[in-house]
Amino acid sequence: MPYVRDVPSVPDYDAPETLVVAAPAQLKALADQVRAAIIALLRERAYSTQELAKELGIPKGTVGHHLKVLERAGLIHVVRTRQVRAVTEKFYGRTARLFLYKTEDPADARAIGVVMLRQAAGELERAPEGTGLGHTKASLTQKDVERLERRLKKLMEDFRAAESPDGEPYALVTAMYRRPDA
Repeated sequence: MPYVRDVPSVPDYDAPETLVVAAPAQLKALADQVRAAIIALLRERAYSTQELAKELGIPKGTVGHHLKVLERAGLIHVVRTRQVRAVTEKFYGRTARLFLYKTEDPADARAIGVVMLRQAAGELERAPEGTGLGHTKASLTQKDVERLERRLKKLMEDFRAAESPDGEPYALVTAMYRRPDA
């Protein structure tokens, strides 16, 4: 009989609720497509290197490299181990359920935003159905920008707080940025 792993319920490891990600090494680590995908997967449950390689369709050695970068940046850690024959299999989890990004350099914010939006676009392409979509443009005062940023943050908090074990998986992506044509 082939080995069948029980998929634990979400989440399957303890972690603090939030982490402010502000250190340059952390921001650089998250501005990579593969590492962003790993971080997204680890939000749901802990994964081993082998499981991540299979899920992402990339070699274990490549996954191992990215795990080391994320671990050195303090964004993931080993949450449990399991003995498989003579090898100890490590399972990695995030150091917090939610990462709050704080950047001084607009280039860092853009790099992380681009990675997050590319990831969301890939998920949207594979989604069985879309719910609400929109892309709109406006000229805003700084006061309006600040007010809308607060509302977007509140919307994301409400979305996350609505999570239910009985629910179906959904994602929410928000981005407000100064247009390059301005």
